[in-house]
Amino acid sequence: MSRNLITGGLGFLGCYLARKLMEKGEEVVIFDLAAGSKLIEDIKDKLKLVRGDLTDWTQVLAAVSDNDIDCIYHLAAMLPPRSEQNLAATFELNVQGTIHVLEAARLLKVGSVLLVSTIATYGLGIPHLSNEDVPQQPRNMYGTTKVCCERLGEQYHRKYGVNFRAVRFPPVLGAGRNDSAQSAFSYLAIREPVLGRPYTLYVERKTRMSLIYVKDAVGSLISLKEADEARLKRRIYNLHGLSFQAADLAQEVRKRVPEARLDFKPDPVMLDSINNWPTLNDARAREEWDWQPKYGLSESVEDFIAEVRANPSAYK
Repeated sequence: MSRNLITGGLGFLGCYLARKLMEKGEEVVIFDLAAGSKLIEDIKDKLKLVRGDLTDWTQVLAAVSDNDIDCIYHLAAMLPPRSEQNLAATFELNVQGTIHVLEAARLLKVGSVLLVSTIATYGLGIPHLSNEDVPQQPRNMYGTTKVCCERLGEQYHRKYGVNFRAVRFPPVLGAGRNDSAQSAFSYLAIREPVLGRPYTLYVERKTRMSLIYVKDAVGSLISLKEADEARLKRRIYNLHGLSFQAADLAQEVRKRVPEARLDFKPDPVMLDSINNWPTLNDARAREEWDWQPKYGLSESVEDFIAEVRANPSAYK
């Protein structure tokens, strides 16, 4: 049985990961500044929460040492828009925090370190279906710091043998995300109708998005952690989940929520950015560790709605 530390474990992705690991019978320790999350209220007594600051080296080291951790899922990061408002603070949390995680893993001989990285490391205007060989030219501080984290992980692997592995996610779709991301329309168009509220999508009906459903995202982290080292030819992998037009999303929602009040009012500024997002080529993940998403658009919408209906108070 693995003892897993999830940094940023009370965030959206961390809560789903914690639940999945516990379903597998593994032990979970969450390291986070927050005191709790509605997303895991029902299982909070079955896991351990260590309240701590990733920028404090002594707290990170103690969390790993005191809990005999053998796998670290490093999810904690400052995300947009906050990451673009204070660049120094973003560097301190995202980059220095990652050094703390890697140093703890090195000193305490932690079995695996899994980093969540992002499509934002590439920037805008890169080729469609970009693979891991495409140069990274991030346009924001978040993407810049994630490039730093990737390179640090590779260095710790080369120099110290730390078993560092990482995935670059496209935007993640799922119940419980915050509402501030540019991709927010993709989940608000599902959540709001389920909660009986109207929603106006700020994209065109033909706008195409490439995302990954949250349960596929956490499943990929676990699969990469368990992957045979002998098959891996790199430390960092691109992932892709599903692709759809906004009109298709609205149609899938209306199939399940006939009273849904959805309309479209495109925002030119948002569209300019969204239309330049690439789709990641995940052929190497499929080849080297059998990555295969389970959730297409229909399955994602169905599961999202089920999550909200099962616990509506967590998503209001």
